[in-house]
Amino acid sequence: MNNKAYLTNYDINEALDKYIKLLNIKESTEETETKDSLGRISAEGVYAKISNPFYNCSAMDGIAVKAVKTHGANEKNHIILEKGTDYEEVDTGDPIPESFDAVIMVEDIIKESETSVKIHKSAARWENIRSLGEDIVESTLIIGKNHKIRPVDIGAMIAGGISKVHVYKKPLVGIIPTGDEIVELNDNLKIGDIIEFNSKMFAAQVNEWGMESKVYGIAKDKKEDIIAALEKAYKECDVVIINAGSSAGREDYTYDAVSALGKVHIHGIAIKPGKPAILGEINGKPVIGVPGYPVSAYFVMENIVKPVISKYINFFDEKEEIEAVLSRRVMSSLKYLEFIRVKIGLVDEKYIATPLQRGAGTTMSLVNCDGVLEVPQNYEGYEKGETVKLKLLKTQKEIKNTLVLIGSHDPILDTASDMMKNRNFRYTLSSAHVGSMGGITALRNEECHISTMHLLDEETGEYNIPFIKKYIPGKELVLIKFVKRTQGIMVRKDRKFSVSSIEDIKNNNLSFVNRQKGSGTRLLFDYELKKAGINPEEITGYEREELTHLAVAAAVKNGDADCGIGVYSAANIMNLDFIPIGDEHYDLVMPVKYLGLESFLEFLNTIKSDEYKKQLDKMGGYAYDELGKMIYL
Repeated sequence: MNNKAYLTNYDINEALDKYIKLLNIKESTEETETKDSLGRISAEGVYAKISNPFYNCSAMDGIAVKAVKTHGANEKNHIILEKGTDYEEVDTGDPIPESFDAVIMVEDIIKESETSVKIHKSAARWENIRSLGEDIVESTLIIGKNHKIRPVDIGAMIAGGISKVHVYKKPLVGIIPTGDEIVELNDNLKIGDIIEFNSKMFAAQVNEWGMESKVYGIAKDKKEDIIAALEKAYKECDVVIINAGSSAGREDYTYDAVSALGKVHIHGIAIKPGKPAILGEINGKPVIGVPGYPVSAYFVMENIVKPVISKYINFFDEKEEIEAVLSRRVMSSLKYLEFIRVKIGLVDEKYIATPLQRGAGTTMSLVNCDGVLEVPQNYEGYEKGETVKLKLLKTQKEIKNTLVLIGSHDPILDTASDMMKNRNFRYTLSSAHVGSMGGITALRNEECHISTMHLLDEETGEYNIPFIKKYIPGKELVLIKFVKRTQGIMVRKDRKFSVSSIEDIKNNNLSFVNRQKGSGTRLLFDYELKKAGINPEEITGYEREELTHLAVAAAVKNGDADCGIGVYSAANIMNLDFIPIGDEHYDLVMPVKYLGLESFLEFLNTIKSDEYKKQLDKMGGYAYDELGKMIYL
């Protein structure tokens, strides 16, 4: 009788750390058609090549008009417009003819003749027009690196002019079922036959993780057969999984087969079920022995195989965690990290967890369970009524590990989002650009973790703090210094006019594109107008609004306006000239209670990194001497 013994009894985290370091897995990338990229993991940030729409177009069926020709029209005063000179017919999506700047929808016109119409309401400039970049602005980050591509991402990338995208190459995972007693499902089963289904479950898991699988034929319990199957599989695949035969019995040959062709690094991990797992390699390729019992096999696949092979695509889709109250006592051995399957119900606004049958061969317990309770090694268990953490296996209702940012826009947020995802693919920065005052509102209503703002108090000359104290009193907040940035006037390099100050916008009757009400940039422009003694009504286009600096820059670049206001980096990205009007403080504000969020700490480490600061220098117009300094309010 062969009395093999397990060589190790590693803690699972120690085992994974050691094994992954020994393998030194390197990702490889490939280019794929954007339309075929669903579920792939992006290998780099994807930025829009073109704006969408990439021209000014009609938002509806009707007539394109010159807004000035419609002024004064109302129910009592109809105005007649002549085709060609006063209007042109347009359908939804049609480009706006040159010299026209508004659209009146077909329901609001009365046909007088084949060449004239009557209108009974006036139109404002740019009314019912989808301006260039209304949806996507050229050079905007569409998706970041290490992002799992969704159907909406494909649409956005194609709309942004991206026909091909770089993704991580999927590793091919070979799966070898072993055993004398196992057979494929057939209509002539006999006593003693065990239907082989683990390999199909493994293949489905691998495919679900975004990788390729290849299932080989059943290898009988003979060492030479398993060695032959393994030799073939490792030459054809990037990773090999051998199912069953990983224990220490007399017909368990996985250890011997891996040792014959390569090396076993770890045999035996302190988990239950799943103790007999084998972690080895052949010529640098991972070879993992997975126990034959289906529940043991599932947990080894999820907790060992998945973290290892996910390194090939630099993406790991973690299970959502929630807290729940145990409905009954759970006892556990002190020797292992134990995985307990549970049913979960929402009762009286509390999650209640009920443990299921534990056996390693009870396949239906996996089908029926909603989550998993992990009982740590050296821990006796949990009492009834105790609150515990669970990993969900079924529905996921919220996005996890996302830092929600609402407030003022700056291109450096896209850079931070991309770089943060690059540094640690588990965390995401989700930013909504609603302006500084919108960020104040979001913080007050507890709709976000963090906000960005650059609000100048005219009376004190101080940035942000006076507004926070006025609009969010009584909350424990912290202001985190971000950057000092330069705001100014953006103009085309090939302009045929001179501009060196805000006064020139008025004096030269230049068309202007503004930021939205409530944005710090809008408030700054209003402040500068007030200092110069200029009424906003004297600025042509003052009422035209865009939501981001890049959108303003794109409008100027396209010739839709002579000039606009924004940060230097936006002008630099769009290759525009820039006339500075002043520096300002662009800061972060958040509740103190969120300072410990892992997603925030990753974001903070990202923006404080030398790599990020180098990118700020490259973009231009930023000073970061105080970046990361915290002021508690």
